[in-house]
Amino acid sequence: MAEQFGYAAQFPKVLRRFALFAIAFSIVSITTGIIVNYSYGLTELGPATVWLWPVAAVGQFLVVLVLAELAGHFPLAGANYQWTARLVGTRFGYVVGSLGVVYGAVGLPGIALLGLAPLAATVFGLDPEDTRLCVFIAVLALVLAYLINIVRVQLAARVNNVAVFAEIIGTVVLSVIVFVAWVRGGGDAPAPHGFGFLSTTNEGAAFPDALVGGALIGIFTLVGFEAAADMAEEAVDARRTVPRAMILSVVVSSLLGMLALVGFTLAIPDLGAIEASSVPLADIAAYWLGPVLTRVFLAVVVFSMLALVVVAAASNSRLIFAMARDGLLPFSGVLKRVNAGTRTPVPALVASLLVCLLLLAYGTLDGDAFGVLVGATALVPYLVYLLTLGGYLARRRSIVDAGEGGFRLGVFAVPVAALALLWLVAVVAALTLPEAFRSADYVVLGALALAGIWYVAVLRRKLRDGTAGLDLEERVDA
Repeated sequence: MAEQFGYAAQFPKVLRRFALFAIAFSIVSITTGIIVNYSYGLTELGPATVWLWPVAAVGQFLVVLVLAELAGHFPLAGANYQWTARLVGTRFGYVVGSLGVVYGAVGLPGIALLGLAPLAATVFGLDPEDTRLCVFIAVLALVLAYLINIVRVQLAARVNNVAVFAEIIGTVVLSVIVFVAWVRGGGDAPAPHGFGFLSTTNEGAAFPDALVGGALIGIFTLVGFEAAADMAEEAVDARRTVPRAMILSVVVSSLLGMLALVGFTLAIPDLGAIEASSVPLADIAAYWLGPVLTRVFLAVVVFSMLALVVVAAASNSRLIFAMARDGLLPFSGVLKRVNAGTRTPVPALVASLLVCLLLLAYGTLDGDAFGVLVGATALVPYLVYLLTLGGYLARRRSIVDAGEGGFRLGVFAVPVAALALLWLVAVVAALTLPEAFRSADYVVLGALALAGIWYVAVLRRKLRDGTAGLDLEERVDA
């Protein structure tokens, strides 16, 4: 497939339909998204926050339809970078790709430190408040995830295949069990809330800010599905399987996530206590099921988060590899290499790991720094989607007849893309305009400034003389 676009084929075709779905589903990870953001949504808006999940689900479904069409046209590693570079131009693709690199570099250590590490400490009976311990666990998780990817992509795929079932058991099945326990009641259990409880909002909060805060559960969670497209050069029949895996991951994640949110929210025993909890889902489960089953639940959640880190490591490395293959990054000659034995982009994987560890070290030296960095991870993917859809609407006529067998929107392409673009504009505005997100805005601007410095100092000249970009002479003849 890569040869059709002028690249030498360097990866084995080993990822089939379920593996690609598992990649997309694992990186969306409703377990991680709900665990990390549920408390914030409850605090900002209250139980009514569950109704903002389907709003995000519909918006992201529109987005994935457009990106699925692009995945069918351009089944190449690097996904959003490749799509925008080929639709608009290398410079535009470089901006989109740079944002993608930032997203992966900040998001991965963020999930490992703020999500996986304290939960893993709790499972093993250790102190989740011990900063040094959590940093150690986060580093261990990152190194393990990247080693799995270095060994062979099939190993990473097997981890993610298992993680699909862990995700469903750990979040959805548990929420149903908790819901059933709530229905049965008995003993000292509080009186049932009734379904009207789901429309309850917090009093005294500024409604616009509360609305944004409540929406973050869905906004933060339902992203990353294009990771399946990042692995397109390793997929069997990529034009067909990748788009379908992306769409299915969003549909399944949206439905199961809503089911889990309703189940857990109706089972809240004491709203005030749960709002103050750092891990509200675990406290809800502990109330109804006891400590043993809750610890099992947390262990499944930890595995789901580890799987997310594994697949995100693979996705990040493919983006770095794709940009280096076009000569757009420092040390591109090294970063574009694929190990002949493992058939994995080892230099790109190592580089991605080192960047993650550096940002992890920086964030933990300053107690506030990491929170600010992670705050930027909510905004960056939506900027990437916004730029990609803008490029699609502007240049889609140039790809109408490209490729065979892929997903096509046909006559619905423009209205679907236009509605998706409006949704993305609304989300980006919501994540940039409030004062609470201003520090994260500066992080994104700083990252773009660094990419701009590299462009002005080196890349502009390389693009002008043809030693970088989509027309490198070293490519094989298509």
